[in-house]
Amino acid sequence: MEKMKDWIALWRELVEIKARSRKREANAETKVDVWCARAREFDESVKRRWARPDSSRDFVISQLDANATVLDIGAGTGAWAALLNRHVRWVTAVEPSSAMIEVMREKLAVEGCSNVETIQGVWPDVSVEPHDFSLCSHAMYGYPDLPAFIRHMVASTKRMCFLVLRAPAVDGLLAEAARHIWGQPHDSPNFTIAYNVLLQMGIYPNVLMENTGLWDSRTSGSLTEALHKTKQHFGLDGLTEHDDFLIDLLRRRLTYQDGQYVWPRGVRSALVYWTVTEDSCPNATSF
Repeated sequence: MEKMKDWIALWRELVEIKARSRKREANAETKVDVWCARAREFDESVKRRWARPDSSRDFVISQLDANATVLDIGAGTGAWAALLNRHVRWVTAVEPSSAMIEVMREKLAVEGCSNVETIQGVWPDVSVEPHDFSLCSHAMYGYPDLPAFIRHMVASTKRMCFLVLRAPAVDGLLAEAARHIWGQPHDSPNFTIAYNVLLQMGIYPNVLMENTGLWDSRTSGSLTEALHKTKQHFGLDGLTEHDDFLIDLLRRRLTYQDGQYVWPRGVRSALVYWTVTEDSCPNATSF
């Protein structure tokens, strides 16, 4: 019988691969705020994405009440905080990037939000009083110890936890590349791995797949650029053993339109949520 997959170990391994790749790309040994030059660009991309209806946002709002408090973990430039504060008594927004916090505070000031506190820090190294609800939207991918991240989230929540994660297609381009390179389809930390980590921890969450469909396509100016980005994604900088396969894969699956190579759409968001109870003190186990 095949040994059961250790999802906790897989999450850690993929996070560490990404971290090494980003470090090589930055060519830096010291910690730098990678959002310093990109926070406003990120904020504009969120505005474009949020211009469309979103079932995750609708569901989270439906669970709140006017007297509730919400903890927003990895708050970015404050899109969730600016939305949540209209529906609850208090929001605490935790964000490690000073550049992101600067944009968030500007946004909250323009909107006249007086019930949002911003805290600069990396979860789960931040201590806060328990809130009624906690939310982490796409901000957990850089933390290798997901059980520790979740345990602290549960300990800081009185009623319900929400996670919003990318859910890539099982037959996507990057999944095909991952199968060839690593022998399994997960190219990066994602919903499937996180969901199984929660099960491995003894948490049995609910799932709501976002009904707005797949994310918009990415584009590359050339096949050479697409190959570079793919190798960077998998931490293959300086290695050539998979080049022939990847070039063939990109030629097969990218389409050429208006002078650009368009990547196939293959990612949507998933909302994972569960009610916190007295025995919600998960202990991670390895298989």
